[in-house]
Amino acid sequence: MKITSPSRWRVHGVDLEIETISGPDHPDSRPSPVVFLHEGLGSVSMWRDWPRQLCQKLGRPGLVYSRQGYGQSADRADVRGAQRLQPDYMHKEALQVLPELLRQLNIKRPVLLGHSDGGTIALLHASQHPVEACIVMAPHVMVEDISIQAIEAAREAYLHGPLRKRLEPYHTHVDTAFWQWNDIWLSPAFRSYDVRREVGRIQAPLLAIQGEDDPYGTLAQIEDIARAAPQTQLLKLPACGHSPHRDQSAVVMQAIGTFLATLKA
Repeated sequence: MKITSPSRWRVHGVDLEIETISGPDHPDSRPSPVVFLHEGLGSVSMWRDWPRQLCQKLGRPGLVYSRQGYGQSADRADVRGAQRLQPDYMHKEALQVLPELLRQLNIKRPVLLGHSDGGTIALLHASQHPVEACIVMAPHVMVEDISIQAIEAAREAYLHGPLRKRLEPYHTHVDTAFWQWNDIWLSPAFRSYDVRREVGRIQAPLLAIQGEDDPYGTLAQIEDIARAAPQTQLLKLPACGHSPHRDQSAVVMQAIGTFLATLKA
């Protein structure tokens, strides 16, 4: 499988960093691509080589992109002022930005694979748009106290610890990347954020993955997804934190492969 160098793609006037992964060469085999949606501090480069490895295992093409303010995508000026994110920022990404990006790239029924904030975005998109399947890792369908505590700890690590330096290689605008996520999650307006009603509208097959040791959320996140959307398959991983694709990479790849294979059966 071939992976392109990151390039720019303009969506609603904003230049976004995208990377594509080629699929099978056989003209009769054109499976839907996997669209990777990154976490709240993620980017194209923070996925590292995992999207390519997964696409190779699945025999599918892939698309990876960085949201505005992340990776090498365009900056969001005055992110702590006039352009501060609002509680509906994941809705806007899922229902405005992502549909337009997919339309421009002629992707009609993708497999969405989202991590953390990206998982929530995947769920919201799948609630209103056709997808072949939706796979979410450590998603957020409501705000828990444990999430707020972990995000407060991240703020301290960014201001007084090593977090800013660790993030710098992955983001051209590292302060934008951090504060647009941290400020909105710690705002009083965000405490009532809840997308469980939207999840109940999803008709596509769903796989929800959660680490049992995730400091950003409990198993209630994916259990509530299964209550709202009974077709959901759950994968609960011991000895796994907030990044199942890093902490339990082989197990997660196998589970995704098995899940998608059942769609063809």
